[in-house]
Order: sequence, then structure tokens, then C-alpha cells
Amino acid sequence: MLITSISGIRGTIGGIAGQGLTPPDVVRFASGYAKWLKDASGKTQPTVVVGRDARMSGMMVRDCLVGTLNAMGVHVLDLGLSTTPTVELAVPGEQADGGIVLTASHNPKQWNAMKLLDAHGEFLSSENGEKVLKWASMALEYTEIDSIGRTDHREGWMERHVAHATELALVDVEAVRKRGLRVAVDAVNSSGGIIMPILLEAMGCEVIRIHCDPTGDFAHDPEPLPNHLVDLREAVVAHGCHLGISVDPDVDRLAFVSEDGSWFGEEYTLVAVADFVLQHTPGNTVSNMSSTRALRQITEKHGGQYLASAVGEVNVVEGIRTTNAVIGGEGNGGVIYPASHCGRDAVVGAALFLTHLVASGKTMSELRRDYPQWVISKDKLELPDSGVEEALAQLVAAHPDAEVNTLDGVKFDLPEGWVHLRRSNTEAIIRVYAEAETSEAAVSLGGAFKAELQGYLADC
Repeated sequence: MLITSISGIRGTIGGIAGQGLTPPDVVRFASGYAKWLKDASGKTQPTVVVGRDARMSGMMVRDCLVGTLNAMGVHVLDLGLSTTPTVELAVPGEQADGGIVLTASHNPKQWNAMKLLDAHGEFLSSENGEKVLKWASMALEYTEIDSIGRTDHREGWMERHVAHATELALVDVEAVRKRGLRVAVDAVNSSGGIIMPILLEAMGCEVIRIHCDPTGDFAHDPEPLPNHLVDLREAVVAHGCHLGISVDPDVDRLAFVSEDGSWFGEEYTLVAVADFVLQHTPGNTVSNMSSTRALRQITEKHGGQYLASAVGEVNVVEGIRTTNAVIGGEGNGGVIYPASHCGRDAVVGAALFLTHLVASGKTMSELRRDYPQWVISKDKLELPDSGVEEALAQLVAAHPDAEVNTLDGVKFDLPEGWVHLRRSNTEAIIRVYAEAETSEAAVSLGGAFKAELQGYLADC
């Protein structure tokens, strides 16, 4: 399967060109990106930072990508094993013109992807993403021998990333060090197994490593959800840890386990970090439409205003800039702290969270009880070939009493909670998210709307 979007190209490894992320597909989209980059930078030989997570296909895709960029006359700074936020920091840090991260984020090991960045180290805008896709569909001219790009290797950027996080004004390394935290880390055998222990040890924590060998052979489903993190939850209790930390393969999502092995909730990663940031720097917040109501409640408690954006990091970043927000992100554990950079960053998020936890003087489970109690259920259904818009319109017509938002898919706000149905940006599915005061109520609410939509789709 191959999925193309303005934010990048994602696919399964192998198969026929055009039906997976094969070498011809890598060449095609890398060429389109190089052509766009030349136009955007005004340079005949721009520079691109490239990094990859530990997926088993990473080196193969990297070789195809870097060779193509060089053939287009583009210079490459190769970070090797890295993380998405590390590359995002390295692009401006190296004064590069763009960046590409080879990672399929939370997708299983048979997937890989090319995440495309601009000169700020941020995901491309819709307009620029469309330009890349346009150029990728055309026959492009490769450079002559004297203008072939070169490739240089850059080491130490994960350490620089950690130094950046620990030097942020709101991060108190000494306070965390004095607390003497014991922390278990599950990095699903990817790059987080390198960078998260570096961060934690820099902050004086004792680290219990769970699946931290960066082989790319994921020990479990890489999405950081409670049913995938049994080993982490058991390790937290067995080793008497103060908390557990889980990151996805490219380290832009962050989730916590409490000291008793209970799930802190990936939705509450952003809520807790935002609470801490707002205590010290009052202001506005942004998250996407599928994120918990708790962030809005915490924001208003601190006197700020909350904005719900369309799903997608680029949309959240746009909202952060529009409202001059001090913190934002996504409910999947993605923390965006603009005082650092405008990208989801589990390293920065963890440094802020640990400072917050220590300053509170509470255990993880006590801290979790401080926040509004909402529960989100996440479901999905296969994306049919046609009829989606018609079925959604019928669903809206059937609920005239709901407050409906069509900014991104359809969201129904109801007294008892909300339901959000939207096409995924990364998979051929319709996501069905619901929030209510209990897990049972959220599952019931989402399930009812899902079943109703399936009925309309069957009739289309």
C-alpha cells in the first residue's frame, strides 16, 4: 500500500512500484522534493538534513533517497539513526534548506515513510506539499557530473537535542536529580532506546530499559497504547519505578504509566505539560479536534483561550502561530512547545513533565487525579471506495440537535460527550473517536455512530 499526502509519502515495503514504498517510489518523490527545494531556496545546490528511525528498511530507503538527492544536485547531511524532532531541530541548527525523516511513526515494521520538512524544520504547508506532489508526477532533469551533490555525516545530534531540552528555562534538572526518580522506558526497539535514556540519565534518573535495542524489530505494536505496553506496565511495578515512559519509533509521541502500573493516558500527556507551562507562562493553547476536552478546561482555568484545529501537526502549528499559543499538540501524546520548536517532541515533553511531577510533590497517580476525568475511545472502519461524503451528510441530518463541526471530517458535540469521524491522513481508514465520562460510555457513544455510519455506507 502507498499513501501520498502533502505531509509525506508512506507505504509498505516491497511489491509493485506505485503500490508500496518501492525504490522507484522513493526516487520519484525524492526527486519532486529536490525540485521543490531548489525553487523554494533559490539555490542550485541546496542542503537537506536526513535522519531515520531504526526500521529494518531504513538503510535501504536511506540509500535510495540520498542517492536521488545527490543526483538532483542536493547536498545531504546524514544524521543516521535519529528521531523526528531531532531532525526538526537539526535543520535550522545546520542552516539547511530542508529535511527528510525516514519513519512511518506508529505504523508496524513493514511500513516506512518520508516526512518532508521545510527550512524551519517544520512540516510542509498544504501549498508546498501540493507542489512536491506535482513535481513528483513529472519527468525531471538530473544534474550533470560536476554538479552532483555530496553526502556528509553528522554525529551527536541526539546529544545536542537532549542538551537543548535540559537547557529550556522551565526545565529544572537539579530538582529532578534531587528527587532520584527511577524510570522504566519502552522504546519499541527504535531510536528512542538511544535518546530517552540519554535524557533521563542527564536529569539524574535511574533508567530501567525495556525494548531499547534499536534493531527495528518491534517487540510489540509500536503505537503507544495501554494494551501494547504490558511489559512496561509490569516492569514499572516490578522495579518499584516512579513512572514508566513509552515513545513511538520516531519519538514524537509520549505516553506515561503511573507508579502502580496504571495508564496515565496519552491524552493527558499534553494536559499535564500544558498545566505546568501555563502555571509559569499564561497564554493560549491549541490541540486538534480529536483531543480531550480537558485541555480546554485547564486552559480556561489559567485564564487562557483554547483553539481546536484540524487534525495534523501542520494544522496545530498554524493554530499556535495564529493565537500566539504557549503550548499545543495532539492528544496522541504529541507535545508542541513553541519556546523550543514547533514540532511534536517527546524529549522536550518528557523534560517538562518530569519537572512538573517533581514540583508537584505528588505521585503519578495523584497527579493524574488532579485533572478532569474524561475518557476517549478510538475505533476505526475501513475506508470504502466511494460514498463517504454522502454517508456523513446523512449522519449529520440524522442528528439535528448536535453541535456539528465540519472543519475536519465531522464532529458531533453532545451533552454527554463528543464523536469525531474523519478520514485518516496516514491509513486507508475512517477514524471514529468518542469522548465521555467513562470508558463504557465513550465506547457506546462511538460505537453507535460507527454503526449508523456503516448503515449509510452500505446504502450508498
